[in-house]
Amino acid sequence: MLKVGIYGGSGYTGLELMRILLRHPDVEVVALTSRKFKGIAVSDIFPVFEGLTGLKYMDASPQDVAKLCDVVFLALPHGEAMAAAPLFLEAGKKIIDLSADFRLRDLSVFEAWYHKHSAPGLLPEAVFGLPELYRKEIRTARLVANPGCYPTSAILGLAPVLREKVIDPDSVIVDSKSGVSGAGREPQLGSLFCEVEEGFKAYKVGEHRHAPEIEQELSRLAGREVKISFTPHLLPINRGILSTIYSTLLKGVTAAALLDLYRDFYRGEKFVRVYREGAFPNVSYVRGSNYCDIGLSVDRRTNRVIVITAIDNLVKGASGQAVQNMNIMCGLDEARGLDIIALYP
Repeated sequence: MLKVGIYGGSGYTGLELMRILLRHPDVEVVALTSRKFKGIAVSDIFPVFEGLTGLKYMDASPQDVAKLCDVVFLALPHGEAMAAAPLFLEAGKKIIDLSADFRLRDLSVFEAWYHKHSAPGLLPEAVFGLPELYRKEIRTARLVANPGCYPTSAILGLAPVLREKVIDPDSVIVDSKSGVSGAGREPQLGSLFCEVEEGFKAYKVGEHRHAPEIEQELSRLAGREVKISFTPHLLPINRGILSTIYSTLLKGVTAAALLDLYRDFYRGEKFVRVYREGAFPNVSYVRGSNYCDIGLSVDRRTNRVIVITAIDNLVKGASGQAVQNMNIMCGLDEARGLDIIALYP
């Protein structure tokens, strides 16, 4: 039985990890940390876990948590994971970091978009945790940087056409809409009920910190530098991301031919579902699951392909993908604990 710790377990991603890991047949969650809730049973704070676990929150150092577990999920705010990760690595533990601290390979890019990095020496070692692209590297990694939710939806949507050079890399526009849980559990004005309900707005237009993460991975796929236009929007729903991605075709291809390309590219992938021609994803079809659903259309009038992806931002966009990475790192079946059918309606 794999002993697992969640370092920072009272936010949405930490709680989603608990929801998934409590039903994982090969895992025992042995440590869950929170300064605020130290000594309090998880089920006393979050009754959704009543009768499912007797675990109590602990306020412990990385060294103390490392003594209890084999694998650690860092569900910490940006900037805090980089301080904890070296300590867990020194203790010989495998780490999946859900923050942005190790996602960007270029230190100067990270510090331009975030802040000064306290563990830059680990950046070359960290593996970008998108299994569909980096499974081989993840299998032998000590430190996996779990991708952001928007990047997951955009990169999976564009990988086949970029790698096969079907589109003009300079033409990419990513228009994404996310549920409110993407903003985290800490109270803030913009995510209050009255601010969100019956509203629909763009935010951080032209300046969202996920843009360089998306560009980093698209550039690797294209074999050249890629710059995109990326605009996120906030939907008045709890969870889910729908990304509509526009790009100009370099070849005269049909939607049917492109769908065949996507099916070939993702053949054997357990958590990517390519739709039939004329069908398109809906966030309600992936809610609570680890799937990324993909549909597309060719606009012959403008010579553009329009790719639409849907994920649950807390599952495939965060905690579910983190568990998928853990399974790969530890030699388990990749889908272990993740065979969850979406909630519908």
